[in-house]
Formats: sequence, structure tokens, C-alpha cells
Amino acid sequence: MAGIQENMHQTLKIGQIVPSSNLTMEREIPAMLRAREEVLPERFSFHSSRMRMKKVTKEELEAMDRDSDRCALELSDADVDVMGYACLVAIMSMGKGYHRESQKRLHQVTVDNGHPAPVVSSAGALVDGLHLMGAKRISIVTPYMRPLTNLVADYIEAEGVEVSDSIALEIPDNLEVAAQNPLNLTEIYKQVNLKNIDALVLSACVQMPSLAAIQKVEDECGIPVLSAAVATTHQMLKELGLDARVPGCGTLLSGKFA
Repeated sequence: MAGIQENMHQTLKIGQIVPSSNLTMEREIPAMLRAREEVLPERFSFHSSRMRMKKVTKEELEAMDRDSDRCALELSDADVDVMGYACLVAIMSMGKGYHRESQKRLHQVTVDNGHPAPVVSSAGALVDGLHLMGAKRISIVTPYMRPLTNLVADYIEAEGVEVSDSIALEIPDNLEVAAQNPLNLTEIYKQVNLKNIDALVLSACVQMPSLAAIQKVEDECGIPVLSAAVATTHQMLKELGLDARVPGCGTLLSGKFA
């Protein structure tokens, strides 16, 4: 950590553990950090390892999660500076509070391999981001089938944040999720209850693109808007000891919580 802060111009290596069919996190996280490079001195490179998953079902998610240790080991071989487990629903489908167990185990993999790195999960980052923002009551949009959407809502509520309302777009194929136009969310969000909520999670899924819509929706509805990808980026920057600020990405990355 001290070394990172002392050499602000070194290239920091961002590692991501992603489902084999995920396309979005390798687009949105680099996009956010490239935008940050326009205003702040740090530079980043991006490295991924993949877990096999094609359909977003509980069975495939559980099988995929078993691959995460291998992915952490591979990324640790590259001596990444921070590692992100980029599948929110895979973590949440494993039981309430599982993000803590997963992050601890994967971090230990990096320690045992001689290249210790902090580990962030999208599930834990979303929960932590909501708490940091002081959000007690939220609404969420997901691409999942309704049972998985309910599972995500239950997981978040077990962490002390009430889910007032949720939209389930019910798209089972993960590639179809990635193919969604993020600007569709500027209309979809209007279907969700926005009354008396503290934040709107525009995409509670790291595969459903939303980055292009985050600031637009926040500006329009006047409510803090975030996504699992935005929360993951925020948490990665915090773990690196950096200013967690990216322009045009909503309240969480506005610098208010840097």
C-alpha cells in the first residue's frame, strides 16, 4: 500500500475474476479507470481469469464459484495490485454474507502464492457502497429471472438495506444480458418505485451494461444512482489507497466518498 502511494505514476495492475461469458466488466471497469486517468495521475492495466458459466442459473453459478480459487491463483501469478470477483449473483447465490468468506479465502490464495493482493467482490462492494452512502432503502434493476432477483434482494436486506422494489428483466442467457443497450435503462428505471428511497441500483448485475446511463438517470431522477460495476470500481480504488473518484459515474464516484 505504501509503495503504491509513494510511486503515483506506476501502472497499477487490476485483476478480474470473471464468468467465461462475461463481457461487460472488462469494458466498464477499464472505461471508468480510463476516465479517471484523464483527471488523476495513476495509470492502470487490466488482467482477467475466467470461470466457466453460460446460463445464469443457481446450479451453474455454484459450479462456477468453485473455479474462483484457480482464477485467484492465476491472477496472483501476475502479481496484480488488486483483484475483483466480478459476478455479484454467483456470490449471493451461495448464501447470505458469503462475500466475506469468499474474499477472505481468495485473499489467502494470493498470500499462499507469495503475491498478496486485496480482494474485492462485486457483491461485497455493492453492499459496502450502499452503507457508505447511508442508503437505508433502495430499489434495484436486474436482468435475472425473478427467483434470482428475489435472492439478490434478500441478500441485500440481510445486510441491513431494505429493497423497496425490484425489476427483473428475466434474461437467462448471459450473452444476451451483455448485449442489452445501457440507454434502455433510462426508460426502464421509470417502472420502479422511486418514492422514499435513498439510492437506485440501476444494474445489480456486472454483466448488464449500465455505465452510459448512470449519470443520466441520476441527473434526471435526483436520486443517487449506482451499479455493481460502479461499486466495484469504488472499492478497488479504496483498497489501492487511491482517491475513489471518476467523473460522470454517479454520486458514489463523485468524490464525495473518496
